[in-house]
Amino acid sequence: MRIFLAGGTGFVGGHLRRELVARGHSVRLLVHRRSGTQEPGIEQLEGDATVPSSLFAAARGCDATINLIGIIREFPQRGTTFERLHVEATRNLIHASREAGISRYLQMSALGTGPNARTGYFATKYRAEEELRNSGLDWTIFRPSVVYGPNDEFVNMLAGMIKALPAMPVIGDGSYQLQPIAADDVARCFAGALEIPETIGQTYALCGPDRLSYNELLDSIARVLGMKGVFKVRNPLALMRLVVPVLQRIPLFPLTSDQLEMLVQGSTCDGSWSATFGFTPQGFESGIRAYLKR
Repeated sequence: MRIFLAGGTGFVGGHLRRELVARGHSVRLLVHRRSGTQEPGIEQLEGDATVPSSLFAAARGCDATINLIGIIREFPQRGTTFERLHVEATRNLIHASREAGISRYLQMSALGTGPNARTGYFATKYRAEEELRNSGLDWTIFRPSVVYGPNDEFVNMLAGMIKALPAMPVIGDGSYQLQPIAADDVARCFAGALEIPETIGQTYALCGPDRLSYNELLDSIARVLGMKGVFKVRNPLALMRLVVPVLQRIPLFPLTSDQLEMLVQGSTCDGSWSATFGFTPQGFESGIRAYLKR
């Protein structure tokens, strides 16, 4: 198949590109500007998912669309908003797919979203899902938990902090739970869905096998780094909810109100997705050991 891939230049996109090509697919990759690097099986085509007219040529002649576009933080002064990148971009890609005669469409969403979402990130992710559910296309939606891998932002950031700081700040009591999933496993699900007809019209929560509290996750990272433990300093949740909205105005501050609420909400699932896709996901500690040690 020839796959029209939007949002495929980022972290998960790199894993998915390799998985698709390894399975014999060719990829038409939507990029803002062509790079000088050529990957086998990958065709770069310039366009912008927020500019509908730039998408038709990219979608034409393809057999399926995959949308990985997403941001975790807004910068409204630059036009980078959840509304624009999650909802409008999805709407434009659906329209371009219809115009190109593409019926198969896979969408990256987020574990924790739903009709009663309380954050801007989750609310717009859910509205993007609704655009797709009402599109008439043969859709599949994936909602992954925290995704980790060699170039991830979350685990690498925590590892850097653990190595550099005498104590790790923990919001609240750190008991909220996460179930991280490897980027390679997410890529296998997306690519596999193209080959499994029963995934059409389904929404899958994706998570790894290890359900860890935030405190346990920090301890796991420390063990992989060869450290005996992590000294943790608790920051009261009520105080953080007052402080973060002020500090998030500073671009380099690493946390927003949305991210705070999503973190303490937790991100877990029952793992039933693995029965459909036929493989066991990688364990967290063995997965991060493959790249944090280096």
